[in-house]
Amino acid sequence: MNRRRLLQSAAAALCPASCAKQHRTPLPYATLHELSAMLKAEHTTPLLLVEHCLERIAQIDKSGPQINAIIELNPAVKALAAASQPGPLHGLPILIKDNIETADAMQTTAGSLALRDHKPQHDAALVTRLREAGAIILGKTNLSEWANIRSPNSTSGWSARGGLTRNPHLLTHSASGSSSGSAAAVAAGLTPAAIGTETNGSIVSPASACGIVGFKPTVGLIKGSGIIPITHWQDTVGPMTLTVKDAALLMQVLATGFTVDLKPDALKGARLGVVRGQCGKNPEVLALFEIALQKLREAGAIIIDPVRLPNSGAAGGFSWQAMLIELRQDLNTYLEQRGGDVRSLAELIAFNETHREAEMPHFAQEFFEQAEKLSTPEIIAEGAELREKARRLAGPEGIDAALQSHQLDALICPTNDPVGRIDLAHGDTNDRVASTPAAVAGYPHLTVPLGFVDSLPIGFSFMGTSNADARILALGHAFEQITQARRAPEFRNT
Repeated sequence: MNRRRLLQSAAAALCPASCAKQHRTPLPYATLHELSAMLKAEHTTPLLLVEHCLERIAQIDKSGPQINAIIELNPAVKALAAASQPGPLHGLPILIKDNIETADAMQTTAGSLALRDHKPQHDAALVTRLREAGAIILGKTNLSEWANIRSPNSTSGWSARGGLTRNPHLLTHSASGSSSGSAAAVAAGLTPAAIGTETNGSIVSPASACGIVGFKPTVGLIKGSGIIPITHWQDTVGPMTLTVKDAALLMQVLATGFTVDLKPDALKGARLGVVRGQCGKNPEVLALFEIALQKLREAGAIIIDPVRLPNSGAAGGFSWQAMLIELRQDLNTYLEQRGGDVRSLAELIAFNETHREAEMPHFAQEFFEQAEKLSTPEIIAEGAELREKARRLAGPEGIDAALQSHQLDALICPTNDPVGRIDLAHGDTNDRVASTPAAVAGYPHLTVPLGFVDSLPIGFSFMGTSNADARILALGHAFEQITQARRAPEFRNT
C-alpha cells in the first residue's frame, strides 16, 4: 500500500464518519503538512501531537535505541500546546538546535558547560517568528559542541552537556554534524521538523547522513540575531524536515517575504550541471547517482555532465583562514552582549582548562587556542582580505561562473559518502561532504534523500546562486516526487 493510501486509511481509522471529532495521535512519520491537515479537520489536537512526540522521545531517544538527539525538553510544552495560536504552523511541534536562543525555562549553551545556568533574555529572531506562526517549541537538540569549531579531532554529535548523538539508521555510526540532534530527531520520528544551523555543512551533512531533507538558505535570508556565532559571513539557520514541501513551509515562516511555488513539473526543461569534482569516488554512491540522473532525464531535465566548478579549493582555504580570525571577533561580541561568567573566547578557553575532565575527555580546543592568538589589527585586516577573496572565488568566480557557462538552473552532485563509525578516541573520519562551495559563497544548498549504501543514507545536492532559494526548493521537490528515497530508520546496532 502506498503512503497516501496508508495515510488515508489511518485517518479514517483515527476519525470514522460516525465520530468526526474523535481525537487520536498521528503516525510516527507524519509530515508538517499531514499534521496540519489533521489539526484543521479536528482529527487531533496540539496537545495530543505534543504528547505523541514526548512518548516517542521517551521510547526511542532516552531508552530503547537511545539516539540521544534531545539535549533538553521544554517544561512548558503542554501549556504552550493548550494555548497554541493560529498561524501557518498552528499546533505543530518543532525542535531547535541548542545554539539558538530562547527566552524561556530552557538553556542555550551550544552544548558547552560554560554557558549553563545563564539564560538569554530574548528569543532569537527566528524563534519569535516560529512562535508567532503558532509553532510549539518542543525542546532543544544536541549538537557538536560549539558547532564543531573547537578541535580538529572532534567527534560530530558530541557535546559536554549533551553527550553523543547517534545515527538512527545504524547506531554504531555518526549522525554527522554539527546539527546532529536536529537531523537524528527528525529521522527517528521524534518530531516532524527541526531547525539546524550551518557554517559549512552543518545542516546538509547530518541531514544527508540521517536520510532527511536539509536546506541551507542564502546567508542573510533569515535574520541571524540570537544564534551563537562562528562567523556572520557564513552562519545561517535552516529547516530539517521529512519532505521538501515541509522545508518550504518553514522557509515561508522564517524568511520575510519568501514565497515558493512547488510545481510538480519543475524539472521539465531545467538545466542541471553535474560537478564531478564534488562527487567523490565511492562506486556505490556514484551508481545511485547515475540512476538518479536517468530519472531526471526522464522527467525532462537537461543534464550537462561534467561541469567544472572553478576555484573551490582556493576559496575553501581562504575561508578557513578568515574564519578563525572572525571566530574570535564574533564570539567575543556575542559573549559580552549575553553576559554571564564567560564573556570572551579567552575566558572560555580558561573555563575548559579548569573543567578539563568534563569538557575535554575526548578532544581538546586547538581551534579556540589558534583563534585567540589572531587578535592584532594587522591580522584582522588580513582576515577581511581573505574573506573578500573567498567569497569572490566561491561565488561570482565559482558557482556563478559554472552556472553561467552553461546557462544552468542548479549544480548537482551526491551530498555525501556513507558516514564513518563513531570513534571518540580518534574523532571523525574524513567522509566526503559537498558543502564548501555553497557555504563559502553564502548560496543556497538543498539535500534530498538519494538512497542507501551499507544501510547508511546518501543525499542528493542542489546548489544555486544567491537568492535562488525558491528555485532550488522547487527542483528538489520535483526530484523527491520521482525518487521517493526516504525510508524510516531500523535502529540497527550492526
